[in-house]
Amino acid sequence: MRIVIGAPGNGEVLKEAIKDLLERDPRVSEVVDLSTPDVTYPAVSFNAAQAVVDGKADRAILVCGTGVGTAIAAGKVPGVRAATAHDLITVRGAVENYDAQILCLGQNVIAPAHACALVDLWLDLRHDPLGPYGPKVHEIDDYEARD
Repeated sequence: MRIVIGAPGNGEVLKEAIKDLLERDPRVSEVVDLSTPDVTYPAVSFNAAQAVVDGKADRAILVCGTGVGTAIAAGKVPGVRAATAHDLITVRGAVENYDAQILCLGQNVIAPAHACALVDLWLDLRHDPLGPYGPKVHEIDDYEARD
């Protein structure tokens, strides 16, 4: 799995812990860090989301203070579903039910060890388009594609 990761300064510590986990994980073939010292959360979120849409990455992880700002910004890129999640149920639902390609986490909200446990689960999760949420995700895609 190819993953892009990114964070502004207020997510740097958690992003580095997650990046270290990803770089050691055999399920991950590539990790690309889009962070720069002066990047804003909207800019890194747009860049990560676009990488997913363009097929340069399979998924992305974004970290800011709460995970909310990055989710809002990434969600502005057509074709992307980004979810803020800080617990097992929400991480599972974000992928299995809603096919979210981007996981957003908050450095001020979750400890690195707990975030890494969520990322470990997240790497194994898949959306089933034939499952009960498949038609709902399709409905969202149709709405987004309207002219």
